Amino acid sequence: MRHGEVHNPEGILYGRRPGYHLSTRGQQMAQVVAEAIKDRDITHLRVSPLERAQETAAPLAKLTGLEIVTDDRVLESTNHFEGKRFAKGDNALRDPRLWLKLYNPLKPSWGEPYAEIAARMMAAVHDAREAARGHEAVIVSHQLPIWTTRMHVEKRSMLHDPRKRQCTLCSLTSLNFTGDKLTSVTYSEPAGHLIPAGDKNAPFSAGDAPEDLRP
Repeated sequence: MRHGEVHNPEGILYGRRPGYHLSTRGQQMAQVVAEAIKDRDITHLRVSPLERAQETAAPLAKLTGLEIVTDDRVLESTNHFEGKRFAKGDNALRDPRLWLKLYNPLKPSWGEPYAEIAARMMAAVHDAREAARGHEAVIVSHQLPIWTTRMHVEKRSMLHDPRKRQCTLCSLTSLNFTGDKLTSVTYSEPAGHLIPAGDKNAPFSAGDAPEDLRP
């Protein structure tokens, strides 16, 4: 599960910075998803330590009685542009000094390598599977780590346009296993109706802006 909408009036790439909480709409999204999946056979809940992820997991924990297991491995990715603004008229990428960070979009050169993101996420996935063996687990994470995990398990290139990620706010990207074998990946948007039109990948999160707004 990706976290819900974040209150970010400054419009910055907040990444791993503390103090960024769900907006009122983000809280509504989290509640909608919790209601949608509360009756599933979920026995394990693993969550990023960032406030927005913890707050997204809270309604599900309350409805199911599950303990939130905090796991740094499902944290947002690191990004050189964290703390900078990418709004129209105030775009950090207009500064030529930052362009050198964009030389390798496959790695990527501006932040945590995709291979490292996939490795830590998959380690958390396997631990969550083991904790919920025979049942279901929910991991609450962030857009880029979730999308990187999907690209990894589907054996697709990590080179991509962030605007085309299928990972909206409070969406569910499900890895389905038969025994220890991954058999399919499914996707749903229980809170999709709460996302403003044209705002599917907002607000800013680490990993979005460099490819999204290349000079």
